[in-house]
Amino acid sequence: MTDFWLSCGHHLLDRDADGRLRVTEEFLKIYLARPELTPPADACVVERTLHATLLADPWHPVATAQIDAMADADARENWHYMVVLRDHLAAHATLEAAYLALVRDNVRLPPLFLDQLVQLILRNLLDGCDDAFMLRAAELFFRPQRLTLYDDTLLAADLEHIDNHGPSESPLATMLGLQDELGVDVLSDANATGYWERSDRFDLALDLTAERRGVTALGVVVARWVKHLLGTDVEVEALRELRDVALTWYVGLDSFGTKIGDALWNGETIDEARRSHVVGLFRLTVRDKAAVIDRPADEQVYLILAMGPDRVLRVKPQNLLTGLPVRHVEPAT
Repeated sequence: MTDFWLSCGHHLLDRDADGRLRVTEEFLKIYLARPELTPPADACVVERTLHATLLADPWHPVATAQIDAMADADARENWHYMVVLRDHLAAHATLEAAYLALVRDNVRLPPLFLDQLVQLILRNLLDGCDDAFMLRAAELFFRPQRLTLYDDTLLAADLEHIDNHGPSESPLATMLGLQDELGVDVLSDANATGYWERSDRFDLALDLTAERRGVTALGVVVARWVKHLLGTDVEVEALRELRDVALTWYVGLDSFGTKIGDALWNGETIDEARRSHVVGLFRLTVRDKAAVIDRPADEQVYLILAMGPDRVLRVKPQNLLTGLPVRHVEPAT
């Protein structure tokens, strides 16, 4: 099987006996090579010394006072975040356990750090996956998407990729804000075999129209995410619309999905404008009834995915880890 998402650095991590990720010195050095932490030519001696010290030993203890002594305010902020993340990773046996603790304890870190951890965890749990639609759907967990309705088809394209490129004359590329020469395609059976080669370019659009393959693939990724991190088997079924159902428990897969769920819970009428923002609806059923807590064992959970008024979709996969009424069966930290 061809590798994918090479740029996330998964090959620098180890795995424990349960298949979960263990952080290595080589992996931490990726962060030290980022432009936010690489000292510029005019950096003060404190910043340059700390960077050199951690390149030699990424686990070397760092005192808060040492960071506070840096001359540049932005450098101080970046280093504080880096050391918080590093020390948090050191306090947990696996990267998965560290991520769970981050989201449950609401540790304050830049979203970029959380997105990177999500990508690594997904790369691990999807290792060996031969379904390009599942891999492209998984990208929604850690990369914001620009959504466009075109000829009754709802297309998602990588937001960063769009923002980095200008207008085009191709109808599809123009619609998504991309240039002709980039060769932007919508993922299909015809080009799916090329996904692995271009997986780090994030330049394939995904069809998220209801009842089509992209939405179904997203439901499978949700189920595998829950199983890997919470140890609970669930079945996730994509729905066309949420009508005539008892919305007794729901999880918003993003902030706007949560708001729509809250409105429905409170008996509010969802107007057509807000309804048009809904991207996907899913019904989640817990297979292991003994894992359900504080709810009827046969109760179904509804998942709501929605884009914002700016037509940008920002999935919050952590909501699945904090919002489901199930016991958590993850490895000890």
